Amino acid sequence: MSEAAESAPAAAGTTSVRRSRDVPLLVERARTGDPRAVARLITLVENGDSLLPAIAAALAPYAGQAQVVGLTGSPGVGKSTTTNELVRALRARGHRVGVLAVDPSSPFTGGAILGDRVRMQDHATDPGVYIRSMSSRGHLGGLAAATPQAVRVLEGAGCDVVLVETVGVGQAEVEVASLADTTLVLLAPGMGDAIQAVKAGILEIADVFVVNKADRDGVDATVRDIQGMIALGERGPGQWRPQVVRSIAARGEGIDDIAAALDKHRGWLVEHGELRRRQEARAAAEIEAIALGALRARMGSLRDGTELSTLATKVAEGAIDPYAAADELLAQLAN
Repeated sequence: MSEAAESAPAAAGTTSVRRSRDVPLLVERARTGDPRAVARLITLVENGDSLLPAIAAALAPYAGQAQVVGLTGSPGVGKSTTTNELVRALRARGHRVGVLAVDPSSPFTGGAILGDRVRMQDHATDPGVYIRSMSSRGHLGGLAAATPQAVRVLEGAGCDVVLVETVGVGQAEVEVASLADTTLVLLAPGMGDAIQAVKAGILEIADVFVVNKADRDGVDATVRDIQGMIALGERGPGQWRPQVVRSIAARGEGIDDIAAALDKHRGWLVEHGELRRRQEARAAAEIEAIALGALRARMGSLRDGTELSTLATKVAEGAIDPYAAADELLAQLAN
């Protein structure tokens, strides 16, 4: 079910699906695994189309049915290779897999190379795999703004597991943790990652640490550093202790250990009610983002009028303070 299927010759009725604005039809086709319908839905989501509320409503019954796994780490640690091998392992178990690979976009043109899609061509013809590259479009945090809704599309398309691969991130770009049920943080020896791992942001989001390229010198020291920092963390009885797994993804080595760590964490999430809590936290973040987006849109309409400029003049003249002006602005937005 790869996105590459979009370029295949069109069958009868396919062209209408590619350009369709019939949400029930698109969702129905997506449920059957039609890659063009899935691609169309994600495109509408990415573009912030006016159909987005209707799409969200149609997909709501399928929310929370997929295991969402985030993969993050510094550039060059092997995220795409690990994702590719994880897809292979999950398919061997009979799972339908969706992949959202977020690539950095140009600050000048807004475009992206979308190299992750190139690296995962092993699965391009597999109808049980859907791969979608997404440009971050300048959004910070390692994801694209549309990623949460794209995850919902893949859940609606019947994916059992959704893998979300972030752009190469630093210790402050940890948004994937708020989206995923399980977060894998990839590191590699000899790249300074042992030091990066001890910094609070990356350390705190990881459910599983994957030390990739474990055939390199210094792997033992990297593993010791991570385990040492995990040991220093404060955890109550029954709290999850992050796992540390070694792998050589380019050879397919250690992938089964990563899959086993994912299974173990999934079991812990279910047993302790943490899965529901994370899903509710994710929903709360989505609601907040949608509400803030609506407020920003209304703020934009105010900028086109006189209210904001009038308040700005008053603040600049010292007639009122900015907090009072903000209160007035919020009162106008509420009307």
